[in-house]
Amino acid sequence: MLQISDARERLLVRAADVALGAAAAVARPFIRQPGAGEPRRILLLRLERIGDLVMALPAIRDVRTLAPSARIDLVVGSWNASLARAVPSVDHVETLDAKWLAREREGLSLPTLLRTARNWRSRAYDLAINFEPDIRSNLLMGAVGAGRTAGWVSGGGGPLLDLSLQYDQRSHTSANARRLVAEAFGRPPAESARPLLAIPDSAAASAAARVRGAAGRPLVGVHVSGGRAIKQWDPARFAEVASRIADARGAVIVATGGPGDRELVERFRTALAPRVVIDPSSDEDILASAALIARLDLLLTGDTGPMHLAYAVGTPVVAIFGPSDPVRYATTGPLDRVVRVDLPCSPCNRIRQPPRRCIGHTPDCLVHVTTDQVFAAAVSVLDAAQKRLSSAGGQ
Repeated sequence: MLQISDARERLLVRAADVALGAAAAVARPFIRQPGAGEPRRILLLRLERIGDLVMALPAIRDVRTLAPSARIDLVVGSWNASLARAVPSVDHVETLDAKWLAREREGLSLPTLLRTARNWRSRAYDLAINFEPDIRSNLLMGAVGAGRTAGWVSGGGGPLLDLSLQYDQRSHTSANARRLVAEAFGRPPAESARPLLAIPDSAAASAAARVRGAAGRPLVGVHVSGGRAIKQWDPARFAEVASRIADARGAVIVATGGPGDRELVERFRTALAPRVVIDPSSDEDILASAALIARLDLLLTGDTGPMHLAYAVGTPVVAIFGPSDPVRYATTGPLDRVVRVDLPCSPCNRIRQPPRRCIGHTPDCLVHVTTDQVFAAAVSVLDAAQKRLSSAGGQ
């Protein structure tokens, strides 16, 4: 069953699937067959944004656990290149900027992407796994010519895959990805202690130097930017909560963000004066941000890429959710908290194509999230983290 909200797009993809099914039936006898035993060369595809890649990291670790001797290549958008190279389960990283995902970059057209994927045929992949439910990336899987391919039928292109599963919209994105890997290998992996990310020593040292003056005080990161207007909680409310945390807990506030967030961060800093605010928001490097987030006692954020980075490095999160579905996208750390309100229309999960009534202003599902709710959640997480730290120190 296709899980595409737009009726016209769904009809087009269904028609394409019929044609692809006929073409695949003709071509299948001529496609290279998988070798016996454990796959020796594996291709993994995750072209989307920071959070999408991070949510796939547990599944990528599963691939390494199930195929410890294989060469694993990971294909990502160039914006995620440094992050992907810090994944210890991966041997090699390729970058492809798809036009429909590139945002600020130009991106490559689908025909160009298909030509690139065809050039990888010489690598003779035994297994290729596509973590994205999208007909276009399934076309790339077909072009690679791997011995066996696995992915999702839900966004179209299922006839091109040897294993095509239905994406479970009631399950977390990470759980779906791990299920796909388990099905591709025919068995679930053993538990692994391998880290999701390996932060370079240079980035860790730089982050430590930045916060050295805050020794003995809680470090609370605040990621003001929602990334998209539909996910943007009021910056003034972020500032109010941060001020209350600083006053109540003596916390030093760390304003996370990127160069594109400068205006929001400046407004945030001005609202917090004269409280101590560390501002690394000119950083462009994802690993520098991850290293800094790893030193925080708490990250307060919306549904953003930094939220997922915090999970990957073990930092507790308080996340404000509006239209996004927390069942599918919230972090699942032991201390993590989601703050949201129940409305009949929320979560609609219409992030790329918001409802017309929610365009041009903050949607109701975020307007009704109060500063009292967020402050209470933040304090409870800080208290729980301190209790856990004290308990660990006493053992």
